[in-house]
Amino acid sequence: MLRSLSTAFCLVGLTVAQTFQAEAGTLIGVTTGTATSGYNGAGYVTGFDADADTVTVWPWITQAGSYSLTIRYSAPYGEKKTTILVNSATSGELTLPSCTGWCTISAGTITMPTGSVGVGLKSNWGYYDVDEFTIAYTGSGTGTGTGTVTSSPIDGSATAGAKALLKYMQKIYGSYYLSGQQDPASLLWVTQNVGKTPAILGSDFIEYSPSRVANGATSTAVEDAIAWDARGGINTFVWHWNAPTGLINTSGKEWWRGFYTDSTTFDVAAALNEGTSGTNYKLLLRDIDAIAVQIKRLSDANVPILFRPLHEPEGAWFWWGAKGSAAFKTLWSLVYTRLVNYHGLHNMVWVCNTADSNWYPGNSYCDIATVDIYTSAGDHSAQSSQYNALKTLTGGSRVIALAEVGVVPDPDLMTSGGAPWAYWVTWAGDFVSGGSYNSLSFLKTVYNHAKVITLDELGSWKSTT
Repeated sequence: MLRSLSTAFCLVGLTVAQTFQAEAGTLIGVTTGTATSGYNGAGYVTGFDADADTVTVWPWITQAGSYSLTIRYSAPYGEKKTTILVNSATSGELTLPSCTGWCTISAGTITMPTGSVGVGLKSNWGYYDVDEFTIAYTGSGTGTGTGTVTSSPIDGSATAGAKALLKYMQKIYGSYYLSGQQDPASLLWVTQNVGKTPAILGSDFIEYSPSRVANGATSTAVEDAIAWDARGGINTFVWHWNAPTGLINTSGKEWWRGFYTDSTTFDVAAALNEGTSGTNYKLLLRDIDAIAVQIKRLSDANVPILFRPLHEPEGAWFWWGAKGSAAFKTLWSLVYTRLVNYHGLHNMVWVCNTADSNWYPGNSYCDIATVDIYTSAGDHSAQSSQYNALKTLTGGSRVIALAEVGVVPDPDLMTSGGAPWAYWVTWAGDFVSGGSYNSLSFLKTVYNHAKVITLDELGSWKSTT
């Protein structure tokens, strides 16, 4: 259903906040509801149950720049996600906490040009209601706006290589964008088809997880990383941690899916509560120790890494996020202290992976703040809302990057939209080579962009001081 109501445009360009009733905007696939009491205006927008369902309001912007966005909403069926749109382009993703009445939530900062601008929400998870949008001018500047990030590594005994890696990230941050690709085979595809080689290789400790090794898994990820470092590249590692025990191992829940919540009975909160003498607590330590062996191999080869364990926790689709943020933070601390203090490993730059304040382990545990973003195929928007959420979360004191993307953001939009992600790592397979998420012509344009750093342009980053 498409319904557009004539609405007097409201002039926005001052620090005074302006509120727009959702039901008075342009509605696609949704309707006006009145059943839930407490709404403002003539009703609220409801019926977000299909991918294309959208509500858009139309402020008239008199001064281009950054604007705060606040949403009044209801989410009676639990936490939901929505997609923020600016002039139909994706600006970011917003998590709406469970709310049985009406709640307000900051959607961060969006960048808007002058004139009539469409500010909207698109279904995403759906099954929430929207009452109001409130917009307020926060600044005239576009562009990077990163300020100066000079924080030291959180590990006071970080190796010279880890220090140089973080310092290099800080130096290019806001001016250049590092290109990255997950998986050696997909990275080779980029080299052969695009004609440029990414600066960052993404690898996974997944197959070193003991419960996978027990089922016959093997890996050359460490060898690949050492070889990549010898070529002058930067290495980043994620760890899809197969649950230590409790693998269901039935059809659709096979052992190799053991990092997913739905494929294991392992309860991380219960394991942590057991204390050091508990069987499952000891299994957590066993697994961390197994990864320590691999990180030591990298350290012995003088290879620093961007290390991103326990990623995407708030989604709860991985077992380390399935029992709430408190258990997750305790596990994060355990992983850090076990690797750094117990094993004495200091070649890691620690990469956190959430924009949710409830799940963020804190600046004392984070060198680089990241999110993973998978937009619809061909959507190369800058994701400025997510960038600004991370900037607010870290107080602007951390380098901010995209640890995983399905669609590469447009460097020009990152610059103009004030979202200078320090790097991105495109996920493997069809995301990079299928032609739908990222066309070959777009990739060629990006990899030849003046602000995008590729392998041949990295230089002697290990000498950065």
